[in-house]
Amino acid sequence: MNTQDIWTLHANDIKYFILSKVKDTTIADDLVQETFIKVHTKLNTLKDDNKMKSWLFSIARHTVLDYFKSKKLVYETTDEDFIFEEQKLEHSEADCLRGIIKSLPKKYRDPLFLSDVKGLKQQEVSEQLQLPLPTVKSQIQRGRKLIAQGFVDCCDFVINDDGFLVGEIKDKADCKMCH
Repeated sequence: MNTQDIWTLHANDIKYFILSKVKDTTIADDLVQETFIKVHTKLNTLKDDNKMKSWLFSIARHTVLDYFKSKKLVYETTDEDFIFEEQKLEHSEADCLRGIIKSLPKKYRDPLFLSDVKGLKQQEVSEQLQLPLPTVKSQIQRGRKLIAQGFVDCCDFVINDDGFLVGEIKDKADCKMCH
């Protein structure tokens, strides 16, 4: 599949996604173009064509994040940000994690998402969310604890004596978070 084919299939979805973030058609058009320039230059790095759509949205999300960061604007997360890959038939930790993250209160989800999923430094998260650094640090730590508790509640994991989360993912039908 070449860039033109990808554009034909996905440009409208990518534009809608970006527009939902920036709320300005002109900026959205520019960011769509920038996204597809990245797609064109990185197309050879995509190893599995079945993951094309999630790969595209990941590039679009990063493009929007870069735009917000350059303009010192606040990025608002939505459920679309937690689509890590196309739906799979097999139930995995990623399915539970996605559900757990989506269920977190926004005040923990946003800093945790920007720090642990998007890889921003906590100082950058603090600036982006316009919150004091100690607040962001405590929200990230609390969010991480809530994720661990989510695995305990969801799939009956336990925290061992060393403080590590251990257990096995249940079948999707038995999973409290994903079912």
